[in-house]
Amino acid sequence: FLRKLLYYGFYTGFDSDNSSGDFSEANHKVAEMLDLDPHQSNRTGKHNGETEIQENGIKRHRTSLPAPMFSRSDFSVWSILKKCIGLELSKITMPIVFNEPLSFLQRITEYMEHIYLINKACSHADPLERMQAVAAFAVSAVASQWERTGKPFNPLLGETYELTREDLGFRFISEQVSHHPPISAFYSEGLNQDFIFHGSIYPKLKFWGKSIEAEPRGTITLELLKHNEAYTWTNPTCCVHNVIIGKLWLEQYGTVEIVNHSTGDKCVLNFKPCGLFGKELHRVEGYIQDKNRKKLCVIYGKWTECLWCTDPTTYETYKKNEKRGGEQKKLKPSEDVIKSENDEADDMPEVQDTVQFIPGSKLLWRINCRPPNSSQMYNFTSFAVSLNELEKGMEAILAPTDCRLRPDIRNMENGNMDVASKEKERLEEKQRAARKERAKDEVEWHTRWFHQGTNPYTGTSDWLYSGGYFDRNFTDCPDIY
Repeated sequence: FLRKLLYYGFYTGFDSDNSSGDFSEANHKVAEMLDLDPHQSNRTGKHNGETEIQENGIKRHRTSLPAPMFSRSDFSVWSILKKCIGLELSKITMPIVFNEPLSFLQRITEYMEHIYLINKACSHADPLERMQAVAAFAVSAVASQWERTGKPFNPLLGETYELTREDLGFRFISEQVSHHPPISAFYSEGLNQDFIFHGSIYPKLKFWGKSIEAEPRGTITLELLKHNEAYTWTNPTCCVHNVIIGKLWLEQYGTVEIVNHSTGDKCVLNFKPCGLFGKELHRVEGYIQDKNRKKLCVIYGKWTECLWCTDPTTYETYKKNEKRGGEQKKLKPSEDVIKSENDEADDMPEVQDTVQFIPGSKLLWRINCRPPNSSQMYNFTSFAVSLNELEKGMEAILAPTDCRLRPDIRNMENGNMDVASKEKERLEEKQRAARKERAKDEVEWHTRWFHQGTNPYTGTSDWLYSGGYFDRNFTDCPDIY
């Protein structure tokens, strides 16, 4: 039970400004237990500031982290658990060994990895094709979580992250607007003024014995300005299995409804739960309907692989033939290797490409191949590898609250685990002290770049971008590092 809390502590406010600091001793011992020798590390990545420029003038982002990922297999979980006895779980400071060298604000930015799907939606004249592209984008937003077993750093209150990618045609800004409960707000816009993408995320946690379930709260909104359209949806539920013992693995499940508030069209996507024998593992199935509830197309695939669409008649005919075919339509044995969750605790489903293609289907999206050394880099995608890159001259123009300037994340990325652990503790202590000072003076915290308001399309409470960030007036930013 406690290992679940250790793994997904960032969802519940662990490392908080309420933390007692009783757990800091474990942080200081992490580096010794990791046995990471910086002199033996194969540091193939570019150093900070060594971003290359291609002949076409576009920046070439780094393809590797400065230091390889440490091994968690030698870390003693009991050395952590025994310190939890008799303590309030909300007052436990998590050791750095459970982290990956990114802030949760940077993890949110990974929504933009498949931005070409937004560009496709903007370019289509047919509203059905626009909805197909938006549906593919919504599915692709969770694809980067596949095999990511490290938790991102909890953002400090007031922490920000910005990303401008001229090659991809967007800029992005996010801010940690609340610490209890933890709420992250983000805003992105196309450099060609063709779209706006914004929202806020505040997950709700549930414990189920051998697994932990994170239900995402908050509305995600995509506006296609050229077409005067707005789409809204929420992400599916994420579940982490084998959190007590065994190899961790993820699944996403639940119903995602994407609504086009201009046309009344709706896309209903069912992220299917794994099931007892794993035949539905990672599967996504749904349909697009018009305002009169007429089905316009069927969407199917896997959030870890690809997404296809076909017309409803073809899909229904295929399914009927599949049922008549009986056993010959069964998956190959090599594709059906998942065991019951009640079997051995170290079981993890390892299913090959199992999406059954329906003739005549159109490919909407396929997951990007990860770099060959991804397993040595926390299973990051190429996009994720570049997120904490600190290019030459960037420090002078970034907000002082930007994630890239966090010393604990920076040192962890560079393989300096002992320093990273001490910096993490220092930042948490500083955050606690600042909170106590505000309470003493009866001063309320004021967000800098976002404000609480109402989503204009759903009518629900939302965090909205206040504007002005890219004017780069950072004189009144808080000192959080």
